[in-house]
Amino acid sequence: MSERITTPKFRVAFPNVFDAKAPIQGGDAKYSLCMLFDANADLSGLKQICQEAAEEKWGNKIPAGIRKPLRDAGDKDYDGFEEGMTFVNASSKFAPGIVDQKLNSIISEDEFYGGCYARASVTAYAYDKAGNKGVSIGLQNLQKMAEGTPFRKSAESSAGAEFTVVNVDDADAEDAKALFQ
Repeated sequence: MSERITTPKFRVAFPNVFDAKAPIQGGDAKYSLCMLFDANADLSGLKQICQEAAEEKWGNKIPAGIRKPLRDAGDKDYDGFEEGMTFVNASSKFAPGIVDQKLNSIISEDEFYGGCYARASVTAYAYDKAGNKGVSIGLQNLQKMAEGTPFRKSAESSAGAEFTVVNVDDADAEDAKALFQ
């Protein structure tokens, strides 16, 4: 496993940092989140620990086509994923510590949510399991840096978009009551 580094500031997406969740395809439950980095973020530290993890696992013979943790966010159709951004998924079997700007513990999903801004301490590790080879990011701890507009879940739509204005007068209200008496 590589050294621990602190990432640049990122936008949080899909945070599962209070309760571990099992992947859809099965496996152990993990704590996780997706880190969305702006196009101008300095990702050299992340790239370096990924390279070190790959070299530690395979030496100078890193397999071609391994899965890499830094990916283009423009390929995804989710809130906050924009052209030029890079996304990185990070996970851990252990709950990350989460603090705010003043190092106070955050224990509520209302305070640490998809759409806020944070930074993380992470490591990288290489894997070769069941024919899958690649490098992943291990989540250690998180610090919330700033508020942000919360992301909506992709399956949600706004209530205002699903309904129309209804004018209800007293007579309609009485008719409605009579239906269920």
